[in-house]
Amino acid sequence: MPLPITPVHAPAIPLMQPAGPAQSTPGSFKSVLSDAIGRVEQFQQNSQNAIGKYLSGEDEEVHKVALATQDAEMSFDLFLQVRNKVISAYQEVMKMQM
Repeated sequence: MPLPITPVHAPAIPLMQPAGPAQSTPGSFKSVLSDAIGRVEQFQQNSQNAIGKYLSGEDEEVHKVALATQDAEMSFDLFLQVRNKVISAYQEVMKMQM
C-alpha cells in the first residue's frame, strides 16, 4: 500500500538572516584577524621549541618535530591564502564605481 504524499513545509528556523544592517560588534574583524595571527605564531613557536628540544638532546622524537614543523607550515600557508583572498576582495570593492 503506497504512502500518501504530504505537503512540504518551510522550516521553522530560518536558514539565513534577512538582509539588513550588519549584526557584528565593532572591531570583530580586528579581533578575528589578531586571533588568527596569534594562532599562526603559536604554531611557529611550538615548531621552534620542538626543534630546539630535539637538537639539544632532550626527550623529543623526530616524528613530533616533523609534525610540529608541518603544522606551522600549513597554518602559515593557509593564513597567507586567506590574506590573499581578503586583499583581492578589497581590491574588487575599491574598483566599484559609486
